[in-house]
Amino acid sequence: MAAYFEHHVFFCLNQRDPGERQSCANCGSQKMQEYAKKRIKQLGLAGPGKVRINKSGCLDRCEEGPVVVIYPQGTWYTYVDEADIDDIIDSHIVGGKVVERLLLDPVDSNQ
Repeated sequence: MAAYFEHHVFFCLNQRDPGERQSCANCGSQKMQEYAKKRIKQLGLAGPGKVRINKSGCLDRCEEGPVVVIYPQGTWYTYVDEADIDDIIDSHIVGGKVVERLLLDPVDSNQ
């Protein structure tokens, strides 16, 4: 059975309370999620059978963040700017190649 989306991309937009651990929201995740969504639409890759860019609550990896995870592969990335988002889109989503320099370990090292 085929997945509804070829790639389902979740951007953590969690905002922790002041004084708590790092927050993805404090690292520009909202702006990067909006950028990714716009770029996927521009490439004609949005929609059923293709790609869905979603907002997410806490993905419990803020110390490594900001974070984005792509399913069904379960590939975890961090990023800094739009160039990193472009690499994830161009390499992983379009080209099918993992972006090694942005890759996070699949197992959280803090546990």
